[in-house]
Amino acid sequence: MEFSQKIRTRVERELGSEYQVQLREVHKNNGVVLHGLIIMAKSGNVTPTIYLESFHQAYEKGHTLGEVLRQILDIYREESPAKNIDMGFFRDFDRVKDRICYRLINRERNEELLQTIPYVEFMDLAICFFYAYNGRELGEGSILIHNSHCEMWNVKLKDLMRYAGENTSRLFPGCCRNMLDILRSMGMDLGLDPRHGLKDTVPMKVLTNDKRIQGAACVLYPGILEKISEESRKNLFVLPSSVHEVILLEDTGEENPEDLKRMIYEVNRTNVAAEEVLSDSLYYYDRKQKNLRIIS
Repeated sequence: MEFSQKIRTRVERELGSEYQVQLREVHKNNGVVLHGLIIMAKSGNVTPTIYLESFHQAYEKGHTLGEVLRQILDIYREESPAKNIDMGFFRDFDRVKDRICYRLINRERNEELLQTIPYVEFMDLAICFFYAYNGRELGEGSILIHNSHCEMWNVKLKDLMRYAGENTSRLFPGCCRNMLDILRSMGMDLGLDPRHGLKDTVPMKVLTNDKRIQGAACVLYPGILEKISEESRKNLFVLPSSVHEVILLEDTGEENPEDLKRMIYEVNRTNVAAEEVLSDSLYYYDRKQKNLRIIS
């Protein structure tokens, strides 16, 4: 877009010939395409991708190009590693296998992506895999595993699933909290008297991981839904809030699945970023059968 070209030109002019500045379309989850700015020092080998959509919005709201440029350069200087990063370790599967993890994405919305990555079907979803990076220079991040990586490592899909099954719950422990507790922790005054046992007034729980990133995959953790349902002695409706979390609602016999399904559909289109939508489906955990399935 025209704005992106303007920013690229200004950044090149500002930084000079010792830097290469590129624009790149970055394909995110659910087919979302973002415009990324890549600023690479000729002496460097790693740089952050700065997405331009929010800066374009700020520009359209009246911020000058100079103001936007300063913000972008500040981000680049703050997030760029102080020295080069040796990524050669990533070629050795023995050095990465203990940080191979899984996440959940929507199959239908990611048909093109799924042609290039290893995955396991899970109802209307796909279990895909990433390397959970953790280092002093770059902090925490992830590298999506592609088919080309599996070929380089000479590993099979079953190997990825085995390691991810061991690693994900260890590196990203699951946590389940009552919705009311979460709202209170956010400083929301709900006008409720805690002396009256009012936790039941918000009969929902949020299941995610301790990082609250890609936490919907917690439904895959062995025994986690079983434990939650046994504590309440009720089956569970599982509402896919986003790729980062799911909402659990006890089945008391009063819930209308069609109403829950409509709520999921509306929230996905009004309150969830397009790249973070997991599914429009309503899921159900049966504690006697110990299985999770789509019911609507």
